[in-house]
Amino acid sequence: MALQFVTAWASVRIRGVRRLVKAEPTLLLHEGRLLHEAMRVQRVTPDEVRQAIRAQGTGALELVHAVVLETDGSFSVISRSQ
Repeated sequence: MALQFVTAWASVRIRGVRRLVKAEPTLLLHEGRLLHEAMRVQRVTPDEVRQAIRAQGTGALELVHAVVLETDGSFSVISRSQ
C-alpha cells in the first residue's frame, strides 16, 4: 500500500513520474487493418480485438474505422458509420 501511495503522490507532482506511470490510449486497428506492432507492445491478441468488435455488434473488421485500447484497459470501437 505504501508503494502505491508513493507512486500516486509522485505521479501527481512530478511530470517524469507521471509519464512513466500513466498509460496513453493506443490505436490497435485502423480502417479495418490490425496494427500488429501496437498489439504486441500492449500484449493484446487479435482475438481480443475481434471480441471487442463483436461486443459492439459489428461482425467484420472491414466495418470498423478504429479500435482503441483505453488507459483503463477497455476497448473503444469506432464504426465507419460514426
